Amino acid sequence: MTTESQKFGRLGESLAIAHLKKNGYQILDRNYRNCFGEIDVIARQGETIVFVEVKSRSSDRFGPSKAAVDRIKQQKISRVALGYLKQKRQAGQKARFDVVCVDAGQKHCQVEIIVNAFALAYG
Repeated sequence: MTTESQKFGRLGESLAIAHLKKNGYQILDRNYRNCFGEIDVIARQGETIVFVEVKSRSSDRFGPSKAAVDRIKQQKISRVALGYLKQKRQAGQKARFDVVCVDAGQKHCQVEIIVNAFALAYG
């Protein structure tokens, strides 16, 4: 059974993907999983592979979506990304981490791409 939160999360991802495409990203994979976890979107922009975390909020009750990718989440995404690059035999490929914030308030929806939101995080 799908919860309202899961439905909203999927809607946020769909809005994020549309915004990424509009901004020249080529979507390579969605909800990629390996033994380290999951990355919402893997895309290519020019010669760069971009690992994208999507954060959706329907209100600012828990703070802005920009603040939702903490150090622990960054480390997890980094491990998944390294596993992806190794699996695809692209370990030398230029890569970066972006975050897409989807803030859907009562009156409007705002989608923002934070390019190069964080560096490879070890821990």
